[in-house]
Order: sequence, then C-alpha cells, then structure tokens
Amino acid sequence: MIDYRREIDGLRALAVLPVILFHAGFRTFSGGFVGVDIFFVISGYLITSIILTEKKAGTFSVINFYERRARRILPALFVVMAACIPFAWFWLLPNDMKDFAKSLVAVSVFASNILFLRESGYFATAAELIPLLHTWSLAVEEQYYALYPLFLWLMWRFAQRWIVTTLVIMALGSLLFAQWGAYNMPSATFFLLPTRGWELAIGAFLAFYLTNHKAIIINSVVAQIASGAGFVFIGVAVFAFSKETPTPSLYTLLPTIGAALIIAFATPATYVGRLLGTKTFVGIGLISYSAYLWHQPLFAFARHRSLFEPSAFIFVVLCCSALGLGYLSWRFIEQPFRSRSGISRTYVILFAACFSTLFLAVGFYGHSTNGPVNSKNAIQQYSILSEKLRTNHGLSYECNTEFTLSEKCRTSDEPEVLLWGDSFAMHLMPGLLASNPNLKIIQATVISCGPVFNIASISSKLTKSFSKQCIETNDRVYDLLRKQKSIKFVVMGSLFSSYVDEDATILLRDGSVLPGAKVADHYVTETIRSIKELGKIPVIFSPTPQNGFDIGRCLAKATQFGGSYGDCDFDQTATEIKQKRVFEFLKRVSEVSAVVWLHDELCSGGKCRASFDGTFIYRDWGHMTHEGSAYMGKQMNFYGLIKQFDRESL
Repeated sequence: MIDYRREIDGLRALAVLPVILFHAGFRTFSGGFVGVDIFFVISGYLITSIILTEKKAGTFSVINFYERRARRILPALFVVMAACIPFAWFWLLPNDMKDFAKSLVAVSVFASNILFLRESGYFATAAELIPLLHTWSLAVEEQYYALYPLFLWLMWRFAQRWIVTTLVIMALGSLLFAQWGAYNMPSATFFLLPTRGWELAIGAFLAFYLTNHKAIIINSVVAQIASGAGFVFIGVAVFAFSKETPTPSLYTLLPTIGAALIIAFATPATYVGRLLGTKTFVGIGLISYSAYLWHQPLFAFARHRSLFEPSAFIFVVLCCSALGLGYLSWRFIEQPFRSRSGISRTYVILFAACFSTLFLAVGFYGHSTNGPVNSKNAIQQYSILSEKLRTNHGLSYECNTEFTLSEKCRTSDEPEVLLWGDSFAMHLMPGLLASNPNLKIIQATVISCGPVFNIASISSKLTKSFSKQCIETNDRVYDLLRKQKSIKFVVMGSLFSSYVDEDATILLRDGSVLPGAKVADHYVTETIRSIKELGKIPVIFSPTPQNGFDIGRCLAKATQFGGSYGDCDFDQTATEIKQKRVFEFLKRVSEVSAVVWLHDELCSGGKCRASFDGTFIYRDWGHMTHEGSAYMGKQMNFYGLIKQFDRESL
C-alpha cells in the first residue's frame, strides 16, 4: 500500500466544500464546480499509485481492485439512493418522478452521466432539482476504473516501456478534444469520460513519477512557492470561474494543475501542507465522499418542497447537515465495509446485487406509474397539471428548432403576420390567435435564435456552429419577407438578455466575437430599418417579467401541496433588477419601433401576477403557458395592438 498523506485528505476538503457551496447557490463560489476536477486528479493519482505499488510487489489483482472499488463506492451510494426514494415518491411531480426513476436505473449501471447528458445540462436551471445529478462524476470514475486497470495490465505485459508515452498521447488527445468540444458540444464534453480522461491522467503522471522517486527533490523555497501556487490556482478557479466558463477546457488546467502542484509539493514542511494537514481539513476530507453524496439530494428535495428558492439560512443548515450525514455515513457505512475482516467479499457482492435489483425495480416501476398517483383524483389532478404546463411551441413542434415553411407552421398561404424570434416568440402564438382566431400568420422561430439580422448570440452553451446557423436562418427570414408580399406585420419576440446582458457576447457575420452591449443596439436598429425598407411594420413584444425562479413549478407545487396560487406572485422590483438591461434596451428600441410591454398587464402595485383566476400564465421561469398566452392575448388584444401600430405608422 502507498504511504498515507494527510495533505491529500485536506485537498479532498478543498475540493468538496466549493462543490457543496456552489450547488447551494452561494454566488461567491461561482466556480465551485471545479472541485470535481480536483477529485479527478486525486483519483488518477491514488488509483495509479495503488496499482503501480502492487504491480511492483507482485500482488496486483484485477478482481481485488474491483472489490476495493465496490467497497469504497457502493455502500454509501446505495444508502443515499435508498433514502431518496420516499421523498421522491411523495414530493416529486409526475414528470420529475419519471426522471428520478430513470436516474435510479442509470446510477445502478453507472451510466448516469450519459442519462443527464441526454436529458439536461449540468448548468441548466432545472438541473438543481435533480436529486442524483452529482452521480455523473461517479459514473465517469467507474467507467475509468473499469478500463484503466485493464489498460495498465495489458501495457505492463506487452509494452511496459511505452506506458507513459501512450498515456501522454491519450491525455493530450483528450485535452484537445475537450478544448474543441467545450465550444462545439459543451454538454457531451462536460459529462463524458473521453473529455475528462486528461484530468485523471494528470494524477496518473504524478503517480508514475512519485512511485519511482518517492518525492520531487527540490529545495524548501521552491516547495513553498509551488504548493502555494497550487493553492492560489484552485482559489482563483473557485472564485473567478462561472457557469459561462467553458469546462472542461484549457481553463480547467488552472484547478487541475493546482491540485497536481499540491500533491507533488505540499508536505508537512510547507505552509499549504500544514494547513491541509490540520484536523479540520483532514476531518472534512475523510468524510468528503459521503458528504458529496448527501448534499445534492438535500438541496434538490428542499427546492422541490419549497414554492420558491429556500433562503440562504436554510442552505447553510443543509450544508451543515450534509457534513453531519457525511460523518455518519463514513463512520457507520464506509468504514465497516472497507474492512475485509469484518465484511466478506461474498457479502459485498450480495449487498451490491440486492440493492441494484431493488433500484432497478423501483426505477422501472416509478417510471411507469409516476409515483403514488393511484387515486382517481390524483390522476385527474396530475393530468390537468401536465396539460397546463405542456411546452408552448406555438403552432407546432416543427416550428421549434429550424426555419421551415411547413404547413404546420402557418395558418394561411397568404399570411398577414410573421412571428419571428426564439422561444419567447413561440409562446406568443396562442395569444395572437386568441385575439383573432382568423389571423393569417406564419411562424419563423428557432430556440435561442433571436430576431436580429447579421448577428447571433454566442456563449459556452451556444456554440459557434449554432450561432452561424442562426445567422443563416435569419437570412432566410429576410428572403421570406422580401418575397412574401402579403406579410404586413413582423412580430418579434425574444428574451433579449443574451444580446444585452453584461456578459453577453455576439457573433458577427465575419466570425468576430464582440460584447453584446457594444453592438446589440446598432444591429437591432438596422434590422428594424431593413424591415421598414421592405414595407413591413415591425412590432417587438417584450419578454415576460421574471424574478429568476421557476414560477410555473411554483404554481404546480401550490396545486400539489394545497397552497395558494397567490403565493407564486412575485415582487416587481425583482424583475426590474433582473431584467434592467433588457428593459433599458427595449426603451431605446421603442424610439424606432413599436414595443408591446407584457408587464403592463402582469405587474401593478409592486407585484407581478403568476396566474389569474386559476389560469397559469407561466409554465417555467419565463415562458407563458398555452392558456396563459391566450389569456394575455385576449386581455391585451394582441392583434388590436398590432393594427393600432399600423394606423400610427400612417
């Protein structure tokens, strides 16, 4: 076995605390997710060290290796999963229960990273509500554990001298793939082993060196500087990175190299080594795995049970609870199962088989039944909720992801109105039709593609290829406007924040990327001018008032738990703060184009309404439901407003 180092347990604490605080929503720790990257480096180092030490001693066994991993990973994980089931069964909405049930199955076969890649992004708003989201990193590690020992065994037997060279080539390939993928397929890059492998390889390289040399021979000053630099690198990543930071990518070298420097140079003789070797850091490090397992379910179920985001005080209590439960799991579950003398291999296998079977059974059953929806009233209630909150694509799902002239995205071959923009244009369609059932309209909408010519929003989540396609889509919209003489009005809808917020970035047609705040006004004004030159009348609809929380979910939970829909109304000041830049932008635009302000109907007396007489306006954090859009269309007379702007233009 390798020698125990207190500072590595301290490094585990330095990894787990930022992750917990990040998931709790404390903005100071905006890059706390890099704690997982640190864990990967530690895993790569420890696993490789163990294998190399045993190979040299002639005691390495693949079966023993997998048994140790099972003893380390499965008992605490399975206890946490079992504890989640009753809360999920009685607190989750039907769709959430289906998702949870699928995650039980995926975690049981260590494929949760693939499931969450398919169904949600790690930084998506709804991700914070997934109780087992954090198990994606365990899936990556288990996939690594399944392949890596076999790779080393084969290389050791047939090409021992080429092991490190092969690992270097694979690691560089993985890093380059991650750098490319962070901008071109960010979700897959975040969740999958091929783009995470280089982080594990950093730890492996340290293990190869330190196994042969025991220590890096340098003077004490260099050790102080190197370990201190590692500590600073991690700190910068934790406090300076954010959800918009492409990850994993070259940026992720900062926390991973930081972790490597600490492993390599932090000793009891260095300041960082002594800090990480204190009882507090070591104690948290020892329980870090169990604390990591507990924190996300605690946070997710607290969010599910509350109408809006729980308070900071509640999250502080939950953070402490995660550490407390982590200690209990470490003391009474992890420790006993690690002892071969106390619990035999046969018992471990039976334990794993029984619990895996249980979770598979509960998962398949929960997915098919939606949880405890067994009474006639409950079935009817959930059916009504599902109908109310169904996605609002406008005329059809076909009008969702690409520009199309399909008959499903028009009500007439001679449309009078073009509805153009992103999902915040789509959700206007029921309102437009409610205000004029005979409206001749065509829908040209694409999710996340705003109604502006020659530019598109770009970010770590909106790839360059998508943004180029958005510009091309809007070129086709221009061609439609030029050719379709019957179109008189161009109704434009968008969230607009991805164009004008402080951190918004814009892709220009020539491929350059500029801050949105510098160019958005110019290009939107030019777009309006182009529409007018074609003889059309532009009408911009503002986005709905928003406070940053899922208002539609609040309404659903008020229904589920017997609360008042009025509890989901929100403070108007919150939306004025959150959407300040968008509102200021639209006020400037109103000097050259008609603007319809939805908050005129939704907000008054310092409050913004989430519903009217049982009619849900919101289906999520900002989009209108079908019935909410129809309500707004009738109340505000969307079509009448558009026609009014026609008269004003005369």
